[in-house]
Amino acid sequence: MTTPKYNLRNPLPLSATQEAEVKQIYYKRVRGHCAPEIKAFAECAVNRTVTATWVCREQRLAMNSCMVAHAKPEEEDRAREEWFATHEERRRAEQAKLDAVEERRAQVISMMRADDERRRRQEEEKLRQQQK
Repeated sequence: MTTPKYNLRNPLPLSATQEAEVKQIYYKRVRGHCAPEIKAFAECAVNRTVTATWVCREQRLAMNSCMVAHAKPEEEDRAREEWFATHEERRRAEQAKLDAVEERRAQVISMMRADDERRRRQEEEKLRQQQK
């Protein structure tokens, strides 16, 4: 089965939640490209507050340059592609969760009905015992 081609700039009107998911993927990908620079800045900034701006200037500039270099529309397109590629899988997983909950709910209802029936039979047995 071939994957349908989407207009990645505006394939479908996505909800705000879906757009947020795409952005999360996008930012994760950009941070992944710049992980060494981010790590260097974070290590420099440990136990510093305001002074990190000056003391870690070189690391901060390297980190920002990397982020700007990788935060391009093409990267957002790749994030959107990834979101669409995994959309059906996520939908199936969510449906499986809902099905499992529904199955468990049906089991609980069945158990409750069986328990009610057992109690009813016990009450009937007690009444018969008392009538004898």
